[in-house]
Amino acid sequence: MLDRIEAKKPEALARLQDYIREGGFGQGDRLPPERQLIEQLGMSRATLRQALETLERAGAIWRHVGKGTFVGDRTPDLGKDADALTSLGRQLTPLRMMQARLCLEPALAREAAVHATGEAMAALGQTTKRARAAATWAEYEAQDDQFHRTVAEASDNALLLSFFDQLNRTRRAVTWGNVERRNVRPPADHSSFNEHEAIVQAIADRDPERAWAAMRDHLKSVSARLFP
Repeated sequence: MLDRIEAKKPEALARLQDYIREGGFGQGDRLPPERQLIEQLGMSRATLRQALETLERAGAIWRHVGKGTFVGDRTPDLGKDADALTSLGRQLTPLRMMQARLCLEPALAREAAVHATGEAMAALGQTTKRARAAATWAEYEAQDDQFHRTVAEASDNALLLSFFDQLNRTRRAVTWGNVERRNVRPPADHSSFNEHEAIVQAIADRDPERAWAAMRDHLKSVSARLFP
């Protein structure tokens, strides 16, 4: 578990902000329930709520009683959109969600190989390093989410990024069931580490078809682990 940080309120706020950013949460995304945030961030309920209130006052999040906490400014239609994506996610099986990802994300990687900037490449490198250094599965999953969104951002196409964000919001509502894990953190030979690095290398080499294939192979590998 992460070190508890009740005595360090500014650090608690910074940790929550990092969690939102590195977890790939975008405008309109719903954050996990308080109980899950408490466990993942290693802080008390009171400290978490204080940090949430600070972000809400700053307009970084908004809360809807009975529905949850959402990222970004509140707009009249945002709650309806979020509800629609959540409802859709609850109707999908995990396999259908993986099939949808296989349709979109390899194409995003291919576009990233054409359009990625130096800044985008640096961000991709950072997420792969942080994923390898993750001390818990929760930390790894946050970096994994950030990696995939950074690939989408590197495509330099606002419409494709919007498609990815909608897919990601829907993915969070899918019921995935319990995944059995033997370790508290990903093992050193966790296959996604090398797969992510292969994607980054293909993008860095400006090889669109190799980037497409590397992302496809990665998602198929994940799917094979989830659905043996």
